[in-house]
Amino acid sequence: MIRAYKFLLRPTVRQGQALGEMLRDHCSLYNGALQERRDAYRHVSKTSVKYGQQSAQLKEIRAFDPERQGRWSFSSQQATLRRLDKAFAAFFRRVKSGDTPGYPRFRGVNWFDAVEFPKDGDGCRWDSTPHDPVTRVRLQGVGHVKVNQHRAVVGKVKTVSVKREGRKWFVVVTAEQGQPEPLPATGSAAGIDLGIASFLADSNGGFVPNPRHGRRAAAKLEAAQQALSRFPRCKAKDRTANHRRAVEKVAQLHGKVRRQRLDHAHKTALGLVRAHDFIAHEDLKIRNMSKAPAPKPDPGRPGTFLPNGAAAKAGLNKSINDAGWGVFLTILHAKAESAGREVIAVDPRNTSRTCPACRHTAKENRPTQEKFHCVACGHHAHADTVGALNVLRAGLVRRDANPA
Repeated sequence: MIRAYKFLLRPTVRQGQALGEMLRDHCSLYNGALQERRDAYRHVSKTSVKYGQQSAQLKEIRAFDPERQGRWSFSSQQATLRRLDKAFAAFFRRVKSGDTPGYPRFRGVNWFDAVEFPKDGDGCRWDSTPHDPVTRVRLQGVGHVKVNQHRAVVGKVKTVSVKREGRKWFVVVTAEQGQPEPLPATGSAAGIDLGIASFLADSNGGFVPNPRHGRRAAAKLEAAQQALSRFPRCKAKDRTANHRRAVEKVAQLHGKVRRQRLDHAHKTALGLVRAHDFIAHEDLKIRNMSKAPAPKPDPGRPGTFLPNGAAAKAGLNKSINDAGWGVFLTILHAKAESAGREVIAVDPRNTSRTCPACRHTAKENRPTQEKFHCVACGHHAHADTVGALNVLRAGLVRRDANPA
């Protein structure tokens, strides 16, 4: 299996400048390759430019511009061109499936924050000074950069990536490892129901509170964004020192919320994986759930619209995004795979309207958001616990129907 490790870099002032120049030149290469594809297709011949053709031009580009493009690793530049090729592949896939396409866009210098080195030893070297107790990573054109390695990297290093987050630099190392030893069996199975009032409820009657990190930071974010809005919109190179500080303040607050959300997701997923051998969850379509409602034209007055509940839906959408269900489920599946646990997603329809005792399904079974009271047999419980029980039952049926 492949595992990623993320460490903080501690570059010197000159190394920090070189890292910024590396991102700038890779961004320029990305935008130039995108422009070439656009111009070729706009020609009357409708020519399509592929990755292989653009990669073959790298040798000439590096020879023509040795002070910029020629400084950096050839393999990392190929990885940047593959990144553009993947963006186009995703665009055509969405066009073919009927989704909103999203044509690849040009990247500004502040919106291009990562460079990948596809192979350790080709333009980069992890642990480049093994004789020194301080871990370093060598990057072509930058030098040996100190790494704040807080844990050991297990396995053979495959790729190395450099990433910028605000004023900080990170290195992301992927390593190939053998399959880890599974955790001891507990004999327990659980279903989970994700929600807003509580982050999740399990089939055993337990609840994990929703921390609402975004809501808690809303006041500070609002003040920081208001301070930023007082500055006129301009290019990054034209910003004053105060303008740059205002931008960094907003970015820092958003980054803190993101890290808090990730920390909560990791800890919650780890607790579930350690406690249960089998976990079932709802197969949620989060993107569809957080869509804005469609406008409702007024048939009596052309050009006007009827109320469609957009204001209330906006608040719900904000709460859904703040909960971070998608990130949590991704982390849960990854941790379960490493621990030898089984996770199954089931259809969420009617899970909170079906009585776990008599299987009667009706909208009236759930009179309020929290209460469940079966109109057929009188069974009553917390609605989220009922949903988790039904999710567990559906997950066990699906597992038995499709044995591994």
